[in-house]
Amino acid sequence: MKLSAELAAFSRRLGHGFARPDLLLRAVTHPSKAGPQRPSNQRLEFLGDRVLNLILAEALFKADTLADEGQLAPRYNVLVRKETCADVARQIDLGSVLRLGRGESATGGRRKETLLGDAMEAVIAAVYLDAGLEAARTVVLRLWGDRIDRAEETARDPKTALQEWAQARGMPPPDYVVLRREGPDHAPVFEIAAQLSSGQEARAEARSKRLAEQAAARALLAELEGQP
Repeated sequence: MKLSAELAAFSRRLGHGFARPDLLLRAVTHPSKAGPQRPSNQRLEFLGDRVLNLILAEALFKADTLADEGQLAPRYNVLVRKETCADVARQIDLGSVLRLGRGESATGGRRKETLLGDAMEAVIAAVYLDAGLEAARTVVLRLWGDRIDRAEETARDPKTALQEWAQARGMPPPDYVVLRREGPDHAPVFEIAAQLSSGQEARAEARSKRLAEQAAARALLAELEGQP
């Protein structure tokens, strides 16, 4: 089997040449496009999740030899969560090569967070089955890149940190107010304000309420920490 020009270009973006191109084709085939002669990527997703977990847990273990389990666990969770996998998928434009059914494609499946994250895990499994753990490790460490170095910073939940900041100063917990919601149901954008009882606030936009709240809290913390 020979890869299409589209998949060959994706393979180059991924950084792995497939000896078994059928594995890549299966990894990008969503269940909505699967059939008796065209298996979906669900089994690969299951395996890829485990391969990714091992590689990133090992990377964190080696990167900080003094950190204990309580410090490593939140960093690990940041790196393996579906949102991070989807961000990596967008980085290499995985969405453009997904094989989707007509309905899934029409409802914006190429941009859906969960679908992209699942497909990214399936692609990692395809690399693993094609060339082994070292090849998968090379791909994952290159694609996740400085996310691994930034994991400690990212793991600090900004909403918890902002609440602790407010409580330490005798304030009630911050409020999160939805200022705006735009876009279709499958790809909404939220603008949210994180507000303190003192009147200080910061705003942020994101693809989900949770991410927008975290971004707004992070922005407000940055302002507060910059004050004398």
